[in-house]
Amino acid sequence: LCLVVSGGHSHIVEVLDYTRSELLKRSLVDCKLHHQQLSNDIEQQLHRFQDQGKEPSAMAKGMSWIKTNAKMGMDDSDQTVANLMTDGCNMGIKSLQKYLNEYESADDRAKSLAKKIIATEETLLEDLRRYL
Repeated sequence: LCLVVSGGHSHIVEVLDYTRSELLKRSLVDCKLHHQQLSNDIEQQLHRFQDQGKEPSAMAKGMSWIKTNAKMGMDDSDQTVANLMTDGCNMGIKSLQKYLNEYESADDRAKSLAKKIIATEETLLEDLRRYL
């Protein structure tokens, strides 16, 4: 859960400055705020289980940053922002759904958080479609 929320949050931050449309910017900021709230909820659950969680590796963060900046350097349009964010949302949803299917007996609160993250990503996907 941490990896998806952290990755989504940092990816949004990377593209916000390139965003021209106020409506798209608002959708991204709303999603970022949801990620922050979900991150707080995840931290509470991790504390409850005395777990530290995991952050994305430095390599993964670096590769994401390079990809984003390379694509935005070639075309800094809202369409490029939407394409990048769509890819990220789809990857996050795919990962979380895989974990939900794989760990059916996981704690109900953890599964609920995963479903909330999926719903947040799906909402952003819906908002992004008009820019593709």
